[in-house]
Amino acid sequence: MPSQDTIEFFDLPSRPPNAAWSLNPWKTRLILNYKSLPYHTTWLEYPDIEPTFKAVGIPPNIQGTAAYTIPTIKLPKKKDDDDDNDNGRGRYIMDSLKIAQELEKLYPEPSLHLDDPVLEQVLELTPACVASLGGVLMPKVPRTLLNPASVEYFERTRAARFGMPLAQLEKEKGGENAWKEAEPALKKLGELLKGKGGPFFLGEEVSYADFIVVGALECFRRLGDGILERMIEIEPALGRLYEASKQPLERNDH
Repeated sequence: MPSQDTIEFFDLPSRPPNAAWSLNPWKTRLILNYKSLPYHTTWLEYPDIEPTFKAVGIPPNIQGTAAYTIPTIKLPKKKDDDDDNDNGRGRYIMDSLKIAQELEKLYPEPSLHLDDPVLEQVLELTPACVASLGGVLMPKVPRTLLNPASVEYFERTRAARFGMPLAQLEKEKGGENAWKEAEPALKKLGELLKGKGGPFFLGEEVSYADFIVVGALECFRRLGDGILERMIEIEPALGRLYEASKQPLERNDH
């Protein structure tokens, strides 16, 4: 049984052999691994996220595409805290950026450099790249990664989000046009990575900006079909970042 002194980290499972795959929870997992924080993973299929979090009283997201989302963490409660004053411990936190900010406040070393201006640029460019490739990426998720328990949920909610079934999205918004649309954002990320000599956005220093991109790259690797390789072919600096981030990527299945 996991210790109550560890962080509980909620992540999305994959088909066997189970391992982390989704880009958003990877942002949090990379922080936990990089800071060497003790944690255990609770795996939740998509349909189980909302009832699980509602049952423990987590307030829904005010913004975003879903009321309840992963990543979410539960911080360990300090032994000398009472129920009315947990000093930031024993709380659930949802949303990758909010989690990053709280973990940085509680465990400041090594720093995530959340105040560096490059972070805002990466927070804009990475989602833009993923959105451009939506027709390439999204249809592969249920085909390649999801367990049967999550397939129907994913296909239904993404069809509602994009206004069409995933098969139609792939046909109309995938292919070479999607890659051409994504290329400017990929190149801009490369320029930022090379700005201080790389392999990271701050040169030799790791930051949360790196984890945003590395989490996406690992997701693309899991999707297969040469997606990661094609990205690196378009922008080799992304490959250097990915190779330099292998250590915090190692723990991916517990």
